Amino acid sequence: MKITPSKIPGVEIIEPEVIADERGFFIESFNQRAYADEAGIDFQFVQDNLSQSGKGVLRGLHYQIKQAQGKLIRVVSGEVFDVAVDIRKDSTTFGQWVGFHLSAENKKQTWIPPGFAHGFLVLSESADVLYKTTEYYEPDHQRCILWNDPEIGIEWPIDGDPILSEKDKTGKKLLEAEVFTY
Repeated sequence: MKITPSKIPGVEIIEPEVIADERGFFIESFNQRAYADEAGIDFQFVQDNLSQSGKGVLRGLHYQIKQAQGKLIRVVSGEVFDVAVDIRKDSTTFGQWVGFHLSAENKKQTWIPPGFAHGFLVLSESADVLYKTTEYYEPDHQRCILWNDPEIGIEWPIDGDPILSEKDKTGKKLLEAEVFTY
C-alpha cells in the first residue's frame, strides 16, 4: 500500500497493492490492521454506502455537524473528482480544499477524516462510488456547504453547471455554515 499525504494534514490518497495477471486483478481494499499501522487510520468503520451517479452530477459538500464521519472513498466504476474541505474552525487549513481524481482504473482511495466536508463530481458517463464511514448517517445532523462558494474556490473540472440535488443547490456558504470547533 502506498500512502500519499495531501497538502491538508490528515487527508490522504491510498493506493492499494494491485495483483494482476491474465485473469484480472485482486486488491485488498481495506484491512483494519494495515490501515492503522501504515496510514494511521485507526477508526472503526460502521457503515458502507454506494452511490451511483451520471456524468456531470455533483454531490456535496456534505458533512454531519454531530457524529462527524470519517470517510474512506473509492470508485468501483467510472471516474470522479473527489474533494475534501477543512471545516475545523481552529485549523490552520480552515476553508482550504484538496481534490483528487479517483477511478476504477487507478484504484486510488481517499481518506477524509472527521471535520471535513466532502463532495465529488462525476467525470465519466456514470460512476459507482463506495465509501466506508466511521459514524452512522444521522439526517438531523447533516449539513451542506455550497459547492461553488467563492470563499473556498474549488476548481471543479466542469464546463457549465453541474447536476445538483435541491439540497445541494441550497447549501450554505462556509462563513454562514455550522463548522467544527475542536
